[in-house]
Amino acid sequence: MSAQTHAVGVDFGGSGIKGAPVDLERGEFSADRVRIPTPDHATPDNVADVVDELFDELDLDKSLPVGITIPGVVRHGVVGSAANIDRSWIDADADALFTKRLDRPVTVVNDADAAGLAEARYGAARDCDGLVIVTTLGTGIGSALIHRGVLVPNSELGHLEVEGHDAESRAANSAREREELSWEDWADRLTTYYATLEKLFSPDLFVVGGGVSKKSDKFIGRIGVVTPLVPAELRNTAGIVGAALLASETHES
Repeated sequence: MSAQTHAVGVDFGGSGIKGAPVDLERGEFSADRVRIPTPDHATPDNVADVVDELFDELDLDKSLPVGITIPGVVRHGVVGSAANIDRSWIDADADALFTKRLDRPVTVVNDADAAGLAEARYGAARDCDGLVIVTTLGTGIGSALIHRGVLVPNSELGHLEVEGHDAESRAANSAREREELSWEDWADRLTTYYATLEKLFSPDLFVVGGGVSKKSDKFIGRIGVVTPLVPAELRNTAGIVGAALLASETHES
């Protein structure tokens, strides 16, 4: 594998830490993905131990750049929030931690930003030359802003206040499940949410991701906004692919 055409992506999630080498010309895994369960006490050091174990299993060239997603705000490699992970991550220099533990060039990135970048480069937004907003509807709402292929990091648009509520508390897929909303009722809430984003940003395209995007036929057509909405294409590979892509571009620069 050439470092110019390949990189490694790692996706740190609540239940599993997954990694694979990525062919950056195609935006696809170039070998089988490896998955190891996330430790119960997922502190930075414990997660770094699992990532180190994952790389032992992957057994890849050490010259390949590595991208690792973090479910939190990441500024210059330092984690700035921990809504759904151990609070010991706050102010942790994840870039330095993983670089030292793996003895490899590492770039860390917010998980939604990684997924969004992958969709913009290889997936549902690859033909859009304007402003794309990628949202992931799951336990919360992740977001990524990409303008003409360039990522604007840490948008955190799931935490906008909409009608007096944190947006994701009413519009995430977890809210639909928790409140047993019909697809139609959930689409009404999504209309309010996406209409707010539309008013603030005037995007050219919305890409709707998250596991529920597999059922996009049940709700996307019911969302009443002017901006086109399309389901994500890369699904559960997006985080790994996007992290690898960003690592490659960061390493080259």
